[in-house]
Amino acid sequence: EDTGLQLQPLLEGQHCGAAAADGAPRAAVSVPRNSPALRDCLVVAVLCFGNLINFMDWFIVPGILLDIQKYFGLSDGKTGLLQTVFTLCYMLAAPIFGYLGDRYNRKILLGAGILFWSAVTLGSSFITESHYRIFVLSRGLVGIGTASYSTIAPTIIADLFEEGKRTTVLSIFYIFIPVGSGCGYVLAAGMAESTGDWHWAFRVTPCMGGLALLLLLLLVPHRIQRRTARHRALSISGTRRGADETPGIHRTAKTTWCQDVGSLAKNCSFVWSSLGLTAMAFVTGALGMWVPLFLYRAQLVQGIVPPCLQESCNSSNSLIFGGITIGTGILGVIAGAEAARRLRKIYNKADPLICATSMFSSALCLYTALVVAPTNILSTFIFIALGELFLSVNWAVVTDILLYVVTPRRQSTAIALQILLSHLLGDAGSPYLIGAISNTLQARGTPSFQSSFRSIQSSFAICAFVGAFGGAFFLLTALYIEGDRREAER
Repeated sequence: EDTGLQLQPLLEGQHCGAAAADGAPRAAVSVPRNSPALRDCLVVAVLCFGNLINFMDWFIVPGILLDIQKYFGLSDGKTGLLQTVFTLCYMLAAPIFGYLGDRYNRKILLGAGILFWSAVTLGSSFITESHYRIFVLSRGLVGIGTASYSTIAPTIIADLFEEGKRTTVLSIFYIFIPVGSGCGYVLAAGMAESTGDWHWAFRVTPCMGGLALLLLLLLVPHRIQRRTARHRALSISGTRRGADETPGIHRTAKTTWCQDVGSLAKNCSFVWSSLGLTAMAFVTGALGMWVPLFLYRAQLVQGIVPPCLQESCNSSNSLIFGGITIGTGILGVIAGAEAARRLRKIYNKADPLICATSMFSSALCLYTALVVAPTNILSTFIFIALGELFLSVNWAVVTDILLYVVTPRRQSTAIALQILLSHLLGDAGSPYLIGAISNTLQARGTPSFQSSFRSIQSSFAICAFVGAFGGAFFLLTALYIEGDRREAER
């Protein structure tokens, strides 16, 4: 990139000189800077809005989990299966969209994904209690549509911005993961409480998805070229050969998916950071699915709330947890990006060390929350909030690690593989695993509020240990990150 910056003035001078020799005025080759900058901001705004809806739809089910569990008459294991099916379909579809995103028009793929998941979500709001399997299938189909967005949208941002600005823009984009997740809880609980029917929670995000699709069609360009300094220099020098003959396009066309996967498997920073993200996904998936129910059972044990025997259960825990998720998400992503920006200037291994520290801290806070839950509900909320805060620190930093240790022509594939791995071994199984362990522990004792709480408390302890393993994986990433970054730049 430094070489490209040095060559760019010379190449631009040669290009301008050639134009002047042909009789064309020099002003003809100047490009206004404000218009592209404004367009890039609009593109990022549209992508952030889509990411908000994406994760709102993801966490509607956990926001009204008590209502859904009672409506279909589900055990803890079958309840966790809803999120597991969603995540399995999401992760299996991600490599397909990663392959397509590296080779075909990304705007069309994004639009098709938004349209698909919005239509399926709207349809799921009309499913009756006798068709639980169809409801499970609808969640899986929503996961397929969601995969297109999560895989392709970050690579468009990587194309639009150079490394210095890219971290900041990615931070803004990833803020909408916790914000969208929290809004999903708030939306679901609010609609269920105001209408008395939880089905209405699934009829709001499709309308927002239609608006996102319209904005995508109107504001996002049909094709976006990469904006690094090196790519600009190559593009200027390549205008004599034709606009489609840049080296990156040739390499992308000639590279097979198997070759891309083989190259990524040799990238130690990519592998270890993906395993760290997997541990993070495991914890996040379990928390997102079960925390409102865990808090409800803890309050039952303390005698704070009565048992849920009404048509619509009390949704206050979902509302509070949604607010916590929004606040800690915004603060955590901003803090992580700012810490990475500052520390990266003085230490090249800062990014993986930030991720490792935050994972260890999160594991400690979550374990403390489990210990104090039977006696002090306020302290439980505080330590859960701290655990979520430290988890949120990693969102933008992990993606930025991937984008500078993987070459641009493999980034969509790399993100897709990271999604596949992190969800396959992470949040695809953690909601169901927590529920299944809870069922097993409940079966061993006499049914009571105390035993139902103890079962979910014991199964939740797994998250603290998995979070500590995630910190170890990020420490291993720090051993290889400098060499892999130099290789990607080369």
